[in-house]
Amino acid sequence: MPARERRAVVVLGLLIGLMTTALPTMAQQLLRIGAIPDQNPEKLNRLYSVLATQLSNELKVPVRYVPVSNYPASVSAFRSGSLDLVWFGGLTGVQARLQTPGARVLAQRDIDAKFRSVFIANTASGLKPIQSQKQLTELRGKRFTFGSESSTSGRLMPQYFLQQAGVSPSQFAGGRAGFSKSHDATIALVQSGAYQAGALNSQVWDSALKEGRVDTKKVRVIWKTPTYVDYHWVVRPGLDQRFGKGFTNRLQKALLNINKKSENGRTVLELFAADSFIPAKESQYESIEKVGRQLGKIR
Repeated sequence: MPARERRAVVVLGLLIGLMTTALPTMAQQLLRIGAIPDQNPEKLNRLYSVLATQLSNELKVPVRYVPVSNYPASVSAFRSGSLDLVWFGGLTGVQARLQTPGARVLAQRDIDAKFRSVFIANTASGLKPIQSQKQLTELRGKRFTFGSESSTSGRLMPQYFLQQAGVSPSQFAGGRAGFSKSHDATIALVQSGAYQAGALNSQVWDSALKEGRVDTKKVRVIWKTPTYVDYHWVVRPGLDQRFGKGFTNRLQKALLNINKKSENGRTVLELFAADSFIPAKESQYESIEKVGRQLGKIR
């Protein structure tokens, strides 16, 4: 082989080697955020794209939103390291931390410390507003849907309150409850009459009402649950090693510092239907873990 060709091969080999070496470093420098897919993908893409920009500007690192297909996928992606920071519901957050030792709760919205679910009914179902939890027995024999199977506000806590009233999913029409997969879908299915009643996140219901996406002649709230703790940000261990000492604390501070003084911060909080993010800790979710174990969602 001529000397010129040998030199070209050597140079090409060095370039490939440098590129291969750089790839892991580039991946390590990217902060990947995710969330449970509790609403329609279009809204989630908008919300987390805005948040990614906010965090990137604050932390001076590239941040990318990585969507997942369902609730269990968010837990799996967090466990495997495909996601670094995830907006979990109460149940999925507990599941993620149990499967990822060293994971840490960073924050929740101001509305998450005392969250609620709502039970809604199609107005043609004959179901009237419920005055006490005991009256949930009126849902027996009705076509009823939860949201996602792993949703705290769309399944876990509603099923818990139903159980307290003596109602099991086997007592719904067809011997089981449906699963709409998201809060928005629950509203649509009950409003259409496909299901006579369902349960969902109260914040999503309130937002849908505000945005005019609910036909109140066809669907209405019949009961609001007692309060419980719900959504929260959970971060993987090891980010300080990847991004530098103190990065996890800086990330928490960046979330807590989001406010309505800036246009971007205002947009983030409006999309999250909150006034602020507040500190949160693992002990707040012990009751969710207890209910999750009781209903067989955590083993």
